[in-house]
Amino acid sequence: MRVLLLILLAVHAPPFASTVSPVTKAQLPHSWHAGCPVAPAQLRGIRLSYWGFDGKAHAGSLIANENAANDLVRVFRRLYAARFPIRSMRKIDTYGGNDERSLAADNTSAFNCRYAVGPGPRRWSAHAYGEAVDINPVENPYLEGGRVHPRAGNAFLDRSKVRPGMAVRGGVLVRAFADIGWSWGGRWTGSPDYQHFSATGG
Repeated sequence: MRVLLLILLAVHAPPFASTVSPVTKAQLPHSWHAGCPVAPAQLRGIRLSYWGFDGKAHAGSLIANENAANDLVRVFRRLYAARFPIRSMRKIDTYGGNDERSLAADNTSAFNCRYAVGPGPRRWSAHAYGEAVDINPVENPYLEGGRVHPRAGNAFLDRSKVRPGMAVRGGVLVRAFADIGWSWGGRWTGSPDYQHFSATGG
């Protein structure tokens, strides 16, 4: 019966769809500014299908480096086929470029011209290059110096209790990014960043 239900769901599911388009400075009013390490011409807008926690198909938007766009389409096509749930997928500009607001909304996002969070000298985040994605931040919080980003992520600190939308070792999300050569912040010792996947490892 379960197999039949899965077949029926697959037959009636909307097909995965994606588009990759150039972006302009005007489309990045909060996430880009003069002095950023990449120019708007080096970025792409990616429109993607994803499954929500409501069990329905949605269309979301990411901004990413032109060199990362096709790999990200591959990842999200795979997640869509696996019905991996994503809470929200909106450009960081929707939140005024404010990373904490985006995290609190459990929003999946990529490009944001900002500095890295954490100890050490000030440096550009991989997000500032459009080469990193944060996925389901509430289900996959970042532990930084005893702080949890976002606060609602406290409910998901026990990583042995696997729930929908979580990034876990051997899970489809972690494997999908590993297969395109991206690193997972959940493997960082001391300050794991379970939401963070990047092309550079930073």
